[in-house]
Amino acid sequence: MGGLVESQITATVSAITNRDSAAAEKIIENDREIDELEVAVERQVVSMLALRQPMADDLRAVIGALRISSDLERMGDLAANIAKRTIALSSVDQFPALSSLRAMALIVQTMVKNSLDAFIDNDHEKAMSTWREDEKVDELYNSMFRELLTYMFEDPKLLTTCTHLLFVAKNMERIGDHVTNICEIIHYHSTGERTMGDRPKADTTSLHTPAEGQNRDQ
Repeated sequence: MGGLVESQITATVSAITNRDSAAAEKIIENDREIDELEVAVERQVVSMLALRQPMADDLRAVIGALRISSDLERMGDLAANIAKRTIALSSVDQFPALSSLRAMALIVQTMVKNSLDAFIDNDHEKAMSTWREDEKVDELYNSMFRELLTYMFEDPKLLTTCTHLLFVAKNMERIGDHVTNICEIIHYHSTGERTMGDRPKADTTSLHTPAEGQNRDQ
């Protein structure tokens, strides 16, 4: 399941930056398999809890796998959402903030890979370093948010395109948040401690008022 989600994220980054609608359609189609795998993981966990009654470290590992599968499923949904926006953007003439989007997407892609590697290897240090990377994603999201608002104010013809890109950027940022969830689960499995400290959040877009172009309910 993790490998499929990782490949979906990689394909999503390529599809949105190249405006590849055919690749985007494939990503949307593959999301069904991720949903089915989450159900399969849940069934396996329930069976293991009922039949083997794991304790201590084993119990943390089983519960951690269940929680990670939920985060992976949500990441798959977010990748599919980006793919849908990619199809809508495939025919536009202007594509603002492409370099900013590519920079954020590549960091998120690396975070996904590193978090899954950390889970497989039970590598607490890699999980910690990946967890800290989320602050970079938030900073890039803030920058892209401001950049797209500027484009929207300066050229109303870009309003629809920039709105799609704002949703794409937010979905990328949310994938980063789910990666931090996975890193925290790895931390709990390794140490038995539930927290890793304050999350490295730097998303300040909620500070913008609706008058500045952002509806707080969206």
